[in-house]
Amino acid sequence: MHRQTIRAAVAGRSGARWRLETLELDAPRDDEILVRIHACGICHTDLDMAASCPTPSVLGHEGAGIVEVVGRDVDDLAPGDAVVLSFAACGACAACRAGHPADCAHFMTLNFAGTRLDGSNALSDGVRGHFFGQSAFATHALAARRNAVRVDRELDLALVAPLGCGLQTGAGTVVNSLALAAGEGLAIVGAGAVGLGALLAANIVGAEPRVVIEPLAERRELAASLGATRTLAPEAALAGGMRDAFPAGAPALIDTAGDAAIFAAIPGWLAADGRVAWLTGAAGGGLEPGQQGHSVIQGDADPQRFIPWLLDAHRRGDFPLERLITRYPFEAIEAAAEDAEAGRVIKPVLVMDT
Repeated sequence: MHRQTIRAAVAGRSGARWRLETLELDAPRDDEILVRIHACGICHTDLDMAASCPTPSVLGHEGAGIVEVVGRDVDDLAPGDAVVLSFAACGACAACRAGHPADCAHFMTLNFAGTRLDGSNALSDGVRGHFFGQSAFATHALAARRNAVRVDRELDLALVAPLGCGLQTGAGTVVNSLALAAGEGLAIVGAGAVGLGALLAANIVGAEPRVVIEPLAERRELAASLGATRTLAPEAALAGGMRDAFPAGAPALIDTAGDAAIFAAIPGWLAADGRVAWLTGAAGGGLEPGQQGHSVIQGDADPQRFIPWLLDAHRRGDFPLERLITRYPFEAIEAAAEDAEAGRVIKPVLVMDT
């Protein structure tokens, strides 16, 4: 089969952060699918990687679209199916076989190396692809069957695209990593897409109280309207607000922000047996004996099970995605990135099909 001509946002060229370019994409291998991307969310990981790409690369890892071609070993997807794309996992290591793909032995290579596991690359012109197994800042992307989740064709794909990473990470941390029980208190540091995804999941499982720490007043207001029982500016939290909210210490805390002062304060905010989930790559933090910390990747989620769970919650009205996303045409990727960095939007979503 001939290569597919695509339009993609290439990071790592001199000059602008992204350049829209015409590239060639290989046909899918036997275990891969070709997806016409309808929409892709922008995550802060994309922004961080765009600032430091050592070689030209196509980023984007919250893609959703329509399957156009399937490899001959793919027997449960067909052209015309709608899919949400999530992170890549090998499917063969012990963690994958046990149903924990976020702990895949090859996670870093599959998601960050810019190649397939065997070192090959499907993009032309020296541009690296396969970012999170998809590189979805493009009109078309290749993905392995295992990181594509089939969804209802009638769904608004721009609405559900961010389920593949940020919202899955936040919600999965509540449901999987911390396994919060009804009536168990939770503090969330940061009211971006990940933090608000965690808040919505905390509502669903009945966590109580639900305290959100966030510097931007408009985001604190949004968090309150989405179910936070109390919101605090960071300076108020550090000045005693957290002790007021949790006199015996917080049973659980999720840090999505990585602020140094808050990081240092977390052991004092936790209960004696409290636990913290770091979603910033951090670990440690001088926890007291009896306290537990966990650096979480992708909410410890299996996308094949967890994204349908999130979609069911959305259908019930318990996970109002429409209140979190802002749509941008693909050509406005730089404006979308700037709005995300400035905190003007929660989750920017690029729409390729306009």
